[in-house]
Formats: sequence, structure tokens, C-alpha cells
Amino acid sequence: MLKGDNHVCIMCSYSSSSVKYPQIKKLMGSDPMMKYKVMLIVSIQLIVAACVSSASWWTVFLLAYCLSGTLNHSLMLAIHEISHNLAFGHSRPMLNRILGFIANLPIGVPMSISFKKYHLDHHRYQGDEKMDVDIPAPFEANFFTNTFLKLIWVVLQPCLYTLRPLFINPKPLLFLDIVNLILSFTFNYLVFYFFGVKSLCYLVVGSFLGTGLHPMSGHFISEHYMFVKGQETYSYYGPLNLLTFNVGYHNEHHDFPSIPGSRLPETIGEKR
Repeated sequence: MLKGDNHVCIMCSYSSSSVKYPQIKKLMGSDPMMKYKVMLIVSIQLIVAACVSSASWWTVFLLAYCLSGTLNHSLMLAIHEISHNLAFGHSRPMLNRILGFIANLPIGVPMSISFKKYHLDHHRYQGDEKMDVDIPAPFEANFFTNTFLKLIWVVLQPCLYTLRPLFINPKPLLFLDIVNLILSFTFNYLVFYFFGVKSLCYLVVGSFLGTGLHPMSGHFISEHYMFVKGQETYSYYGPLNLLTFNVGYHNEHHDFPSIPGSRLPETIGEKR
């Protein structure tokens, strides 16, 4: 089920709700289970990557789509949670960054630090064509205009999502970006060296497939694309939230970014 909302002033909604509903404030803070969930998913990915080293290519690609695509997409959404310091809290930012590095390893592409930089802008400037790189660039809106081209756009979503910030709102490379890059590519090399190319493809191709034409990617469209004029944010309350750290509760997340996804469902009952 999708539920829409028109967010005119995110921070105003956030501040006023915290005052009007003090019980909401009790839900804020870190998720103590986050680190265990991340480590579990990373461990599963490593075990499966090792196991597919001698499998057929058909098996590798099937597992890359069905399993690696799902789990790596889940890790990307863990990085989303971590970018808000929801794993260890705002008082321990470096622990959050380290966990982000670990979550990033099976994904194959360094994105933990760069995601944080751009995602916080997305919260501050939601809907701004220059500052919010979560929304399509003017070229995308003008080119992908029919059903077939929109299908191609969905398939190419991981590429567009990665390249769009470099053209719309480029940011300087930070020290932690470089650390993220070194760790990610060192991990890729070690997987290739010890397990072989099939294991590496299982992980990296899984990331590409899992953020393209894949059931897990539905939230990309439901979150920030305008189906009704003036309403560009929707929430999804279906079962895929179990695999996405409740990112489907997207209106709620924008209203209360300091509440972990695990507790966002509680905000609906509290505000009622």
C-alpha cells in the first residue's frame, strides 16, 4: 500500500511534531541491532560469494539477481540509515562511518561516504533541481518520455543514480572518500584473488541488478516521483520493508530523520 503526502517544510514538521507529540522524541536515537544486521548480511554475502566460485555462470547470474541483488540493496539501505548516524548515535560519528565502510564492502562500488554527503542535501533541499540529486536531471525527464524509454531508465537507474551527482552538483573528494575507495577496491581484489572472477561478479553484478529492474528498487520510484501534481513523496507499508530497514516509511522518515527505520512504524500510531 502506498500513501502520499505533500512535504512543504520538512524541518518545520519535524520540530513542531517533536513538541506537540513528546512521545515521538522517545523513539529517536540509535538502533542497537543495526550493527548485527549489517554484519549478518555481509557474512552471508561472503559465504555465498565463496561458494559460487566453481558454479556455472548461469547459476552465478541467477543468484546475483535473486540473492546478491536483494542483500546488497539491503546493505545500501543500511548505509542510508548509517548516514543519519542511526547505528551508534550522533555522539559516535566515526563508528557510524566504520560500519558504513563494512556495509559497503560486498556492494563493490565505494558509495558510503559520498551517499552521506548527497543524502543530507536531499533532506535539506528536497525537490530542488540543483541541490537534490535524488530526483531526475532535466535531461532524464525530457528524454525518457515513453513506456519503453522509461523501462530503459529503470534498468539504467544504478548508473544514472551514480553519475547524476557528478554533473548536477559535484562535490570535492574528502579524505574519507579516499579511504572508502581504497577499502572497497582492496576488498574487490581480495575476493578476485582468493575466490575468482565468478565470486566478484556475484557481488558487483548483484549490486547493479538489485538497483535496476528489481522488486527491491520500487522504493526509488515511490519515494520521490510526482504522480499527482504537488505530491512527490509516498510511503509504502508492504512486506518488502522487512528487507529495506523500513525505508518504505518515507514520509515518516522525512518528518523524523532521527528515528531509526526499525521504530518508524510506531510514529503512525503515536501521532494518531
